[in-house]
Amino acid sequence: MDVSFRPLSRDDFALLARWLAEPHVSEWWNHSPAALEADFGGTIDGDEPAEDFVAQLAGEPIGLVQYCHFVDYPEYVQEMAPVYPVGEGAASIDYLVGDLELVGRGVGSRMIAAFVDFVWAHDPWATHLVVPVNSANERSWRALMRAGFALVAQGELEPDNPAHGRMHEILRVDRPDRRRLA
Repeated sequence: MDVSFRPLSRDDFALLARWLAEPHVSEWWNHSPAALEADFGGTIDGDEPAEDFVAQLAGEPIGLVQYCHFVDYPEYVQEMAPVYPVGEGAASIDYLVGDLELVGRGVGSRMIAAFVDFVWAHDPWATHLVVPVNSANERSWRALMRAGFALVAQGELEPDNPAHGRMHEILRVDRPDRRRLA
């Protein structure tokens, strides 16, 4: 499966709005399709330290992957500390598979695994990825495990969607050589 990534652009907003309106996405992503500029414009313009990527399968958009370094979000590091101290060199991802017809077919775990390889190839700073996932979103944290992540902790964090509980699974994968590239 040939999964590639390109930066999200405003030209993708119509597609992203459609994905965010899908019930399997909107349940976990607390974003309004009407607020795309406010939610994603800063990363597109480089004003936000995170990065958003459109995942493509054989050139066709299939999902979104967000990427950030924990150090750029000290409030998040502080929230995570009692549950799982992320440590120096930690980065994180969030992701979605846009079309329901692709869900449950291994596309998500392949997209995640391909993005992990992308991170190791393009970000010499990151030594490991730590991803907190709401415990109720079993499909998501199991996709991470199929992509090579290990469950390292469980604990209460603020949910992205207030409709969900606070319990989260914390998953981690390390750079294969476990050190930063120079």
